[in-house]
Amino acid sequence: MLLVGVSSCIEDDFATGSSDLPEFSVDTLSFDTVFTGEVTATKRFLVYNRHKKQLNIERISFAGAPEGAKFFMNVDGRSGEEFSNVEVRGEDSIYVFVEARVDVNSSTTPFDVFDYLRFVTNGVEQTVVVRAAGQNANTVRNLHITENTTFSDPRPYRVMDSLVVEEGATLTIPAGKTIYFHDKALLKIRGKLIADGTTGSDVVLRGDRLDKVAGSIPFDLMSGQWGGVVIERGSFDNTLRHVYMQGSSMGVVVDSCGVTDRRKLYLYNSVLHNSSGSLLTAAHSWIDADGCEFSDCRYGVVDLTGGRYTFNNCTFANYYLFDAIMSPILTLWYVLPADKTYDNPLMQAEFNNCIVYGNCSDINEGDLTGSDVTLHNCLLRAEGTNDANFIDCLWGKDPCFYTVREDYYFDYRLRNESEAIGAGSAERVPQAARTDYYGNERLQERGVDIGAYVWIEQKEEEK
Repeated sequence: MLLVGVSSCIEDDFATGSSDLPEFSVDTLSFDTVFTGEVTATKRFLVYNRHKKQLNIERISFAGAPEGAKFFMNVDGRSGEEFSNVEVRGEDSIYVFVEARVDVNSSTTPFDVFDYLRFVTNGVEQTVVVRAAGQNANTVRNLHITENTTFSDPRPYRVMDSLVVEEGATLTIPAGKTIYFHDKALLKIRGKLIADGTTGSDVVLRGDRLDKVAGSIPFDLMSGQWGGVVIERGSFDNTLRHVYMQGSSMGVVVDSCGVTDRRKLYLYNSVLHNSSGSLLTAAHSWIDADGCEFSDCRYGVVDLTGGRYTFNNCTFANYYLFDAIMSPILTLWYVLPADKTYDNPLMQAEFNNCIVYGNCSDINEGDLTGSDVTLHNCLLRAEGTNDANFIDCLWGKDPCFYTVREDYYFDYRLRNESEAIGAGSAERVPQAARTDYYGNERLQERGVDIGAYVWIEQKEEEK
């Protein structure tokens, strides 16, 4: 009697009417952008039978992808190009898994390919759209630049392990070019690097993961996606102009050269963002930076030892998301007379019209007396008083960034209520720093805004 009772609960009949159809958890299945020639991550969706009786799906097949693309499916644990008579029990469901491969073509920008996954049930055809996106790239492995080279191909470049600019050679990266770096890949400079972006057309240095970590969260948000940029001991006269660099492990590392009468690196209106190490590490070298943002990392945003440095209208901010912040924002070594233990001169540095603010302490040296390090018209989170090293600074003030860490939103421009607005020194704005990253003029009637970005009033309706 028990067996009879159990079997009577299972509906073995099939629903055969033209309105007896499956339902789908999506109407379009979209894949993240993938580099051409590679297979996407697997996506899945559910096919529901909302009826009490079983459904027999007579056929599941792709309509036919355009030339240069291929979609693959797995239905309820079985792989194949086409399936017939797939049964779905009453009030039950099955999984369909799909992958895509997009082949190389002539496109220089990301492009979409589409197909249709067709389901025929009781003579009625239903479709689920499948969409993939491809990105062509010049993929390089262990590439050594031995003569002057410009990355002029309209397609982006993808570095799988290392890109090395050898001594005597110059690599020029023109405006609008993106260089993707695979896991742990490095850009090493023994010769010279000229990254020559312009307003609205950055040079972008970033990891090569174009997909999502989970849900709608892109890998773009993650640090440690690739190695970083190393400027070696014998390299000088490097320029990063309108460069947007993100997601590295070590940021930009400038090796010690013991030479402070020849500049190793100039940064202009550039953004170094989100590193699992520091964003700029340098020792006993000459570096200048105008109008730059250094934001979000696990260790010191800028970590400097000895050397000669000038930072004009820069923003140093740390709201790092992925771990505890281990060091102050400005981490300065070999600064004070007591630090002098070898022949290299102590640090000589100026920070003019800069913001130093975040979820950690501002600077590791609270008392710079006797040093050649000065902060002029800087806004700091810490409470303090001006002296011969901290000159006309704003203490304990909030720059009121647009950044909302909890929403994964990082924007270090100034809100209307920011106390950095008009509080800078016009005398401390060199000609090279007269416009910000967005092309806005720094010298305003209200004065000079502190930090990398000129304040643009936000209207009430824009809030």
